[in-house]
Amino acid sequence: MNALPSQGGRNTRVASRVGLLVAGLLAIALGSIGLTLWIGWQLEGGAAAVNETGRLRMQTWRVAHAVARGDAAQTQLHLREVDAALRLIRDGDPARPLFLPRDRLSTQSYRAVEAGWQDFRAKASRAPAQFSDQEVDAMVGRIDRLVAAIESQLASWSTLLSSVQLALMGLAIVAAVAFLYASNLLVFAPVDRLRRGLAAVERGDLGVRVVQHSQDEFGDLADGFNRMAARTQALYTGLEGEVSAKTRALSEEKHRLAALYEASAFAARAATPQDLAAGFTDRLRRVARCDAVAIRWLDTSQQRMVLLAAQGLPPALLEAERCLKPGDCHCGTPQSQTRVIRIHSDAEQHTKGCAKAGFVSVVSVALPVQNRSMGEITLFYRDAPTLDRDDRDLLDSLASHLSGALEALRLEALQREAAVAEERALLARELHDSIAQSLAFMKIQLQLLKDAQQRGKAHETLRLLDELELGLKESSADVRALLMNFRTRTDGDDLLPALQQTLQKFRLQSGLQAELQVDGHGAPLPADVQVQLLHVVQEALSNVRKHAQAQSVQVRLAHQPHWQIEIRDDGRGFDPVRDAPDDSHVGLRIMRERAAKVGAAVELDSQPGRGTRVRVSLPESAALSHE
Repeated sequence: MNALPSQGGRNTRVASRVGLLVAGLLAIALGSIGLTLWIGWQLEGGAAAVNETGRLRMQTWRVAHAVARGDAAQTQLHLREVDAALRLIRDGDPARPLFLPRDRLSTQSYRAVEAGWQDFRAKASRAPAQFSDQEVDAMVGRIDRLVAAIESQLASWSTLLSSVQLALMGLAIVAAVAFLYASNLLVFAPVDRLRRGLAAVERGDLGVRVVQHSQDEFGDLADGFNRMAARTQALYTGLEGEVSAKTRALSEEKHRLAALYEASAFAARAATPQDLAAGFTDRLRRVARCDAVAIRWLDTSQQRMVLLAAQGLPPALLEAERCLKPGDCHCGTPQSQTRVIRIHSDAEQHTKGCAKAGFVSVVSVALPVQNRSMGEITLFYRDAPTLDRDDRDLLDSLASHLSGALEALRLEALQREAAVAEERALLARELHDSIAQSLAFMKIQLQLLKDAQQRGKAHETLRLLDELELGLKESSADVRALLMNFRTRTDGDDLLPALQQTLQKFRLQSGLQAELQVDGHGAPLPADVQVQLLHVVQEALSNVRKHAQAQSVQVRLAHQPHWQIEIRDDGRGFDPVRDAPDDSHVGLRIMRERAAKVGAAVELDSQPGRGTRVRVSLPESAALSHE
């Protein structure tokens, strides 16, 4: 393992070190800037004092000239100006940098000027006053010495400012060097070590490690790099084995998914439980790599486990396993989870058949339906099976697909039986309401006919023969009507053509006028809804033909605001209160049952002598629920 060298063993974080360094440099820089600003302020104030002091010479000459001219007013004016200038030089100006340097020479020179001015002013104030050139030159000399003292101090400050600036330049150079050194020590060197470590890893040297003793951010990065390199080295070392293992796992997973997909596709195509079970036995034998397989399902009484299909079992064992009572054998006892049953040479009664056939282990997989075991898959092994969790999950998934498909086939068979029973019941009601009543009526008429013949009443015999003939015609018409009603279907697109066809048949059968009125337009109804509504209309028309004694019938089809069919006749009608239809009225009950299947409602309205109106209403929500 290669280790890249490191420096220092400090525990301070990089951010703290850099912060301390920057803070120190900032403090020095701020101090230097403050010093230069102070010196500059002193220079500006001294320069302003030099200007004001220089003006004193001119003002002194003005005073001397005013005295020489004897102009007292000008003399007093110039004296006040000199007084104000001296006070300004002494006190300074707070509005701008103007002040007298505080060194000894400048202070003494100012005092000399101030003392000489007092004498000069006193003599100028007396009258008559006269100055000699020597007195004026003496006063001006004092002012010149003050100016020289101030300029000398300004020169010292200028020298100091230059020195400070030179020192700042040196400090900047030293700070830059120190900062570069610190940056290299704290940042660049650790980054370079990490860079060299990454380059070594990129070259394939996974044994490289970065040694970093400092407990700072780069120390954390070095530790992370070392952990990453160690992990990468471990992964690379065992990569081939892991890739091989992953490849095998993916291959097995692909095999399991393919088996599930094939089983699902086959379950969707199977037509009978026997075909379904036979197809699953072959697939289960290949998937589970077993020697034999059997599929059992509880019978309708749930008292026996019936063998649906088997593969690989000896004939004797197959015959014995064909029908088992729960509890007679481990294999015939439904369980809620997958079990592995070991078979020994001295097997008990439950497993003697399996031991004789050479099987050493049996795997029982439950077939669940709604959290209840309705059967099982039995896998037989002549060698001890090795089933891991994935194998058990695959077997459970296949069992779930098989049980779901078996239950779906059972429910489909029950639905077919229910549909056949419903059609038979409907046919029975239709026959009872029409042909059976006509046959009962003709049976009575035949008995009356026999009595009339025995008594020799020829006129009554002819009348009874006419009534029998009429009854036969009505029965024949009822049979044709039933055949037409049961054979009538919609085209699956619109109810209107089927209604037109039904009214045409009604006209031919009854000889009555029948009109169809259509209001609005609407989306077509589903085919099953159309069939039920059509049968309701047919039943209403049949009642008109049998009972209403009408001359005409009007059928109205409305699409808006919801589907509605109204059948109105001009027959004799009845009193809904006194002659209210009850359950014995089969026709009305049939209409309401058919309408209820599609969520529709049937309303009956009639008055004696004013006909009858039957209205079938299909709410919009009911129509949408069938789309």
